Amino acid sequence: MTNEITIKELGDWDKNSYLLLDVREKAAYDYGHIKDAINIHADKLRECLDELPEDKKIIAYCMKGQISEYAAQLLCEEGFDAYNLLGGYAAWLLETFAKEEEREEETSEKNAEIEQSIRKKFHKQIFGRFAKAINEYQLLREGDKVAVCISGGKDSMLMAKLFQELKRHNKFPFELVFLVMDPGYSEVNRKVIENNAKRMNLPIEVFETDIFDSVYEVEKSPCYLCARMRRGHLYAKAKELGCNKIALGHHYDDVIETILMGMLYGGQVQTMMPKLHSTNFPGMELIRPMYLIREDDIRHWRDYNHLSFIQCACRFTDTCTTCSADGGTGSKRMEIKQLIRELKKTNPYVEKNIFKSVENVNLSTVIAYKKDGVTHHFLEDYE
Repeated sequence: MTNEITIKELGDWDKNSYLLLDVREKAAYDYGHIKDAINIHADKLRECLDELPEDKKIIAYCMKGQISEYAAQLLCEEGFDAYNLLGGYAAWLLETFAKEEEREEETSEKNAEIEQSIRKKFHKQIFGRFAKAINEYQLLREGDKVAVCISGGKDSMLMAKLFQELKRHNKFPFELVFLVMDPGYSEVNRKVIENNAKRMNLPIEVFETDIFDSVYEVEKSPCYLCARMRRGHLYAKAKELGCNKIALGHHYDDVIETILMGMLYGGQVQTMMPKLHSTNFPGMELIRPMYLIREDDIRHWRDYNHLSFIQCACRFTDTCTTCSADGGTGSKRMEIKQLIRELKKTNPYVEKNIFKSVENVNLSTVIAYKKDGVTHHFLEDYE
């Protein structure tokens, strides 16, 4: 039987007597983890046993305490004094929020610190680029009513705070609705989103759908279908609330990864556009005001403010890496991330060049291109 420990029991232990071991994928760990935890994926654990101390208790955790149960069992079989953290990272987050709710004054102070960091420390690399994208791509106009779509992750939560900050400048009148769609979240994930919104003073409006139930039995590309359905529900609810735009939290790194994914896996040159007219909801528009903000800066802002978010709130997986807002598979996106990291080692400008490549398309040097669904070939004008 696997040794188990609760969050409360862990709090009574001497911190020097144990090691926290996060057995999720690195992407999930990077998104948020318990302070001082090290990361070794469960699949790599057996080959990394030499990296673990033999004189300390080892507390393994994953998202919900399911995968880490097997990790703790493996460690015990190998002679380690190992335990599974019941409830995992999600339980730790809820315990953290519960403590904050008991200190409501500190919650208010926390939000003030978050807003101050946007105005001061991260003004240039985050708010400045947010404002630049809005101006450069004409994402916001007088009289707009924008549904700021919040998934609960770091990107959309930061986007909501940036919109709040922009609203304070009040250069022209526009309205905001902070919209959260619940497609069937688990109770834990729903609570995490609500508590983060409270901590960050975001007056969210939550509406519920049954999307997770609808895609549960789908075997082929369930994540793609889920993403499409979520987008449709967001448009519909935003329009019902009188909004003419929805804002999504895709950032600069999402854009350059999408460009390479299209080339390497789709055989096409395309990009994630900063704004799009909806084809199914006339009069509605999708905007991406985080378009010029780097993901590393978002992570820095998150960590600087000691914020914790759930990477994926899909209730069917412990740490889902297949979901992505544009319908692409997470594994392919992770491959592209790694490829860019490798290329950057020899060319520090590679990310900027990828981004610029779709701004500098020379139609006279391409064999064919499509416009409005019609393919045009270079031979049409060749003499």
